Amino acid sequence: MEIIIGNTALAIGLIFGLAALGTGIGFGLLGGKFLEGAARQPEMAGMLQTRMFIIAGLLDAVAIIGVAMALLLMFGNPLLGQLG
Repeated sequence: MEIIIGNTALAIGLIFGLAALGTGIGFGLLGGKFLEGAARQPEMAGMLQTRMFIIAGLLDAVAIIGVAMALLLMFGNPLLGQLG
């Protein structure tokens, strides 16, 4: 029982950390490519900005799904039901 709880806590920490790391890297790349595209063609900056915000929302959604999975493991661990 303690091994499952300990491994679950480790998994939760990894999920939170990797979700934050992945989102940070994604936003960094997205912002850099947006600035590069806007500098090359300033007349398309409005269209690029709209698309950047759509992609930013999708990028946030991926991290939020990871956090939801971690919260599921934290508060309603399905692995504990397998012991009984």
